[in-house]
Amino acid sequence: MWQPEPGWRPLPGAGPATVGVWSATHGGREVVVKRLRCPDPHDAPGTLAPNDANYWRRACDVALSGVVAAAPGLREAPVVRVDEDAEGITLVHERVERVDAPGLWLAACLGRFAAVDLGRHAWLARDQLRSRLGLVDRRGGWRTLARTPMADIADHLWTRRTLWLERCDALPQVAQHGDPSPANIPGRSGDSAVAIDWAHLGRGPVGADLGYLSLATREAIEPMVEAYVAALPAGLATPDEVATGARVMAVYTALTRLDWALARVAEGEGALAGKFRHPSVAPYIRAMQRQVSQIEALLG
Repeated sequence: MWQPEPGWRPLPGAGPATVGVWSATHGGREVVVKRLRCPDPHDAPGTLAPNDANYWRRACDVALSGVVAAAPGLREAPVVRVDEDAEGITLVHERVERVDAPGLWLAACLGRFAAVDLGRHAWLARDQLRSRLGLVDRRGGWRTLARTPMADIADHLWTRRTLWLERCDALPQVAQHGDPSPANIPGRSGDSAVAIDWAHLGRGPVGADLGYLSLATREAIEPMVEAYVAALPAGLATPDEVATGARVMAVYTALTRLDWALARVAEGEGALAGKFRHPSVAPYIRAMQRQVSQIEALLG
């Protein structure tokens, strides 16, 4: 049975296929080790489908392919080693020195990365937002939001989700990291950002990565759209197209996260309204409040 080596130091790490993440020393270099486990029969079917957003071994395939090792705008942390066995995969990357990067610079990096040719690999992710909302749908939709003062708004947006997904399908499809939170873009190499956790690499609507990033940055989404568009190759997409892709990703992700956070505390003692300031809920409410203008645009 696979076990972490003595001396490895646990780090935070999440994901259905992730056993754990550790910091370690390898050949005199500081590295990060991630262990992925092979899916079992009880896991969701998508973990075995190469183009599914939740495909279990995509991070390994990205590392072995080198497809984003030197990509402009956004590149992978240097790969040290990839080991496969019957139980799973062990990925070893150089540890990235963390820098505090402004949101507008990160937006421009995503814009440059959007034009990267990722090739025709079967394991590239597609339909990421549709897959995520599909999981929510199987759980009954935004059921906890239906018990809040924004129930009518949530119902309207949930009912129209297919319309907005189809409009995103019609946008230019570009390279996307798939999970570009600031925590997953810790480093810098010249004029490009260095990213980790490439488990969702694929293609998607222009601006979608930007919308996801905007949920965790200080900057408003409008100047970030401008920075992203300025970094795109001429003619790839219009500002309105980028704003649409970013808006749909940001709003539907923010509301899904808020519903999840509320559901975790909803069954405890007391009225749901009294739990909006709960420390595990309040950050998601603030994130939703930052999206008011984007929500209004989708409602219109």
